[in-house]
Amino acid sequence: MPKNKIHKGLLKRVRISKTGKIRHRSAFHKHLSSHKSGKRLRQLRKDRFAANPEAKRFEKLLYRRLRGRTQPRASIRVSPSPEVRREAQKAKAAAAKAAKAAS
Repeated sequence: MPKNKIHKGLLKRVRISKTGKIRHRSAFHKHLSSHKSGKRLRQLRKDRFAANPEAKRFEKLLYRRLRGRTQPRASIRVSPSPEVRREAQKAKAAAAKAAKAAS
């Protein structure tokens, strides 16, 4: 069975970030800018991220799952505070002391 071909036209127009979001250039910026306000032109200079429905469509065109969109994320480990860490060390030391005393 042949491999699926990704949509090269879309791939040339977007960048996929490491988090799986899709960045693309803003429309309405290339020409006819004399009647647009400076604020609007400054905002159009920035790259934009695709919205979720568009990202879903892009997944089908690229034959690729995008991580930034409604996919369960890996759990983030938060380091405990120093107080919690000290309490855990005390509990561990007490358990080791009890085990040593029992044997």
